[in-house]
Amino acid sequence: MAIKFQYNKTSLGELGKQLKMRQKALPTIKSKESALRLEVKKAKGTAADFERRLAELSARYDYMVALWGEFDADLLAVEDVELTTQKIAGVRIPVLQGVKFKEKSYDLFSSPIWLSDGVALLKELATLGLESQIADRKSEMLDYARKKTTQKVNLYEKVQIPGYEDAIRKIKRFLEDEENLSKSAQKIVKTKHQQAEEGEKV
Repeated sequence: MAIKFQYNKTSLGELGKQLKMRQKALPTIKSKESALRLEVKKAKGTAADFERRLAELSARYDYMVALWGEFDADLLAVEDVELTTQKIAGVRIPVLQGVKFKEKSYDLFSSPIWLSDGVALLKELATLGLESQIADRKSEMLDYARKKTTQKVNLYEKVQIPGYEDAIRKIKRFLEDEENLSKSAQKIVKTKHQQAEEGEKV
């Protein structure tokens, strides 16, 4: 990224402000990046844990697979999912508060004996499935924010700060050269003026 500047004191002052701003912001961005890196690791661990628990729960009731053919699909439905948000390292993350189920009433005496266990299992599976999806989403969101923050750290550290420092150095050199030339020109004019005065006196 080429930094646009002019060879004057105004541009030098503006570049100095931009450089200071980035140098001051860099430690904050770096600490946010490391916090996000830690949170991503935690979130991935949590997501993996939910997937493992979901697989274990499904496996635990494999023996009921044959019975699901008798299960009335209209018996249970997810009515509402309550979500809130939580801020982690400046990123808004969804958090599952609860799941509301719509349950159709059924006759306990004429229904199969395992039906109430099946309803309870489905509720548990649905809740765990939602928690797993939200944990995956949380992990994705935090990882995306971490990548963006890493890009910003790299932009500041490797591109902008060195670019501003280089531009400031060039302007300072130019202004110093200009000042030296001006002084040299003044000396030449002064010397010529003195010589002219001495010539008039002779």
